[in-house]
Amino acid sequence: MKRSLYLAAVVAIAVAGWLLLRTPGFGPAPDSAFVLLDGSQQKTADFRGKVVLVNFWATSCTSCVAEMPKLVATYDKYRELGYDTVAVAMSYDPPSYVVNFSQTRKLPFKVAIDNTGAVASAWGDVRLTPTTYLVDKRGQIVKRYVGEPDFAELHRLIEDLLAQT
Repeated sequence: MKRSLYLAAVVAIAVAGWLLLRTPGFGPAPDSAFVLLDGSQQKTADFRGKVVLVNFWATSCTSCVAEMPKLVATYDKYRELGYDTVAVAMSYDPPSYVVNFSQTRKLPFKVAIDNTGAVASAWGDVRLTPTTYLVDKRGQIVKRYVGEPDFAELHRLIEDLLAQT
């Protein structure tokens, strides 16, 4: 009896660990191709060696619009230290709205349009905006935020990740 309880406990722990590792927000960042507003492409692999924030957003999302100045400030604060940002507009967002928003707000970081929804799908079937991922220099997702991040906590995490070699 004790042996079967022990075995059941070991199996339960193994399954819980496996589920935790499969949860979006952990593990390697998906191999994605981001189509930027200028028509160029950037792949996830191109960001190796940098700490990168990948933000899924929409021009119709009031929370997204409200957090955008904080994303700009974060980018401006850390970009010279090896930090980058990609703002991925959702597939339902009209490209002309995304271009207009990006130009009028003078967004300094990369803005991509996910026309097909393939990028959102690859990053954990993102449907809620804003959804933001923080990726370390090795290409591992270390944090996922649904809704606006706590920017003080985000900045501490970015600083910790930038200090890593």
